[in-house]
Amino acid sequence: MDQTLTAYIRTAAANLERAANAGLDQQMEAAIAAMSAALKARHPVLVCGNGGSQSDAQHIAGELASRFLREGKGLPVIALGANSATLTAWSNDYAYDTIFAREVEAYGAAGGVCLGISTSGNSRNVVNALERARDLSMRTIGLTGNGGGRIKDVADILLDVPEKSTPRIQEIHICLYHYMCGRVEANCR
Repeated sequence: MDQTLTAYIRTAAANLERAANAGLDQQMEAAIAAMSAALKARHPVLVCGNGGSQSDAQHIAGELASRFLREGKGLPVIALGANSATLTAWSNDYAYDTIFAREVEAYGAAGGVCLGISTSGNSRNVVNALERARDLSMRTIGLTGNGGGRIKDVADILLDVPEKSTPRIQEIHICLYHYMCGRVEANCR
């Protein structure tokens, strides 16, 4: 990295401004409505991703299962892949590409939501999770960049940020899901 911190932050701010103008409001409202409806009915919201997106999945689950800004009952939000015994057993015995789909099968239910996070939109295990969620009559949400990749074909609701760089996509994702968590929590607590 050959730029100053100030230049880096200014670029991030410009990227956020571009995301603000990308017309994601309607998709965000649909995602909030889907998650809120599921959680009010005590149906699960399952969140998954790899690497930094796995950390984001755990962050989202932590904010909603425990508390973001409001006190109230815990909400049934689960970060898939967070149980290392399940993750390693299934991946070793079967395939990493199907680990999230297996957990959707275990924890998912009709009326629930599966939120898949992938900066490329092409993470095979995330795509498989969304496909399995659809099989179970769950709503599917994709949080992506890079034009949505394969996830755009399996997400009922696509939040695709206008960026190609993984770190920049993740910077925008955190703003989007913090907004989402605040709104969902306000609807459900």
